[in-house]
Amino acid sequence: MEDALLGGLSPKEFLQRHWQKRPLLVRRALPGFRGVIAKRPLFALASSDEVESRLVERRGAHWRVTHGPISQDRFKQTRARDWTLLVNGVNQHAAPAEQLLRRFAFLPQARLDDVMVSYAAPGGGVGPHVDSYDVFLVQGAGRRLWRIERARRFSLVERAPLKLIEDFSPQEEYLLEPGDLLYLPPGWGHDGIALGECFTCSVGFRAPRGAELGAAFLDYLHERGLPDAEYRDPGLKPATQGGRIDGRMVEFAARLLGRIRWRRRDVEDFLGRFLTTPKPEVVFSPSRRGKGESIRLHPKTQLLYRGNRFFINGESFAVPRRQARTLAQLADRRQASAKVLDRAGLGRLISGWRQSGYLR
Repeated sequence: MEDALLGGLSPKEFLQRHWQKRPLLVRRALPGFRGVIAKRPLFALASSDEVESRLVERRGAHWRVTHGPISQDRFKQTRARDWTLLVNGVNQHAAPAEQLLRRFAFLPQARLDDVMVSYAAPGGGVGPHVDSYDVFLVQGAGRRLWRIERARRFSLVERAPLKLIEDFSPQEEYLLEPGDLLYLPPGWGHDGIALGECFTCSVGFRAPRGAELGAAFLDYLHERGLPDAEYRDPGLKPATQGGRIDGRMVEFAARLLGRIRWRRRDVEDFLGRFLTTPKPEVVFSPSRRGKGESIRLHPKTQLLYRGNRFFINGESFAVPRRQARTLAQLADRRQASAKVLDRAGLGRLISGWRQSGYLR
């Protein structure tokens, strides 16, 4: 099935030809699209401590970054041009942004991250940079010129407040107008410059790095009780080389760390919790019981599964197989019939999620 969002390509064709291989430009991917949020509510979100936001200003070759919350008075101090506001996770607060994110449901939810919205004054941008993850850039109101360079090992500007490419040498330029879409694989250099006031929606993807996973996994193991022992050194003799690490201490550490064990099941449980754990600024509030026949996951909620084990917002639990099939439908579609869930014996679970604010 062809998809206008992907320029007439089916999701399978897109993944084969472009995903993590080469960019794709689609004119009028979303006809009539003007964005997902207006200027005033976007600025209001930026002033909240429940969202991640940044104000990026450029003066010549100098850049200044202000991290949110950003007060309305701070916006009044900006110049007429050369600045941009970036607000992450807009899909958690604006229904049109959530609807845009779900247009990319042909990709695994474990990889989908959020919709970041940038509002730019004329000349605004964040400079030439490179991302370690895939991104779909959807142009809202206004126009933005994108310059891109093939993936390579880029040199970064030292001591800059942003990860700016020092030796940026673009090979292609694309002028995006409302409704246009540009897909960029990881590692491609790009620089977007607003040609007037404009909104751009960036649909980003999660791509955990090895060091990030390793550190989080060690925390996970620690919470579940790593081997513990106290170091003792009876028979210690006077030190003749005070700066030298004693070999017995090295042996103690090697023996203790060698006792750390985990199984594949531990890795699966950790990964499910890790992928669904909300970002620090995300806050849930209890939701009222609605009268509708459909249960919907809150845009802030991430529900994933593997087999009959489910993960929701950093929590892990298992259900019987017959319930797993029903719950998997809720995870896949992010909504399900309240009657079907109740008949499957999931009423108490759903009630608890409602009290926790996990449901819309």
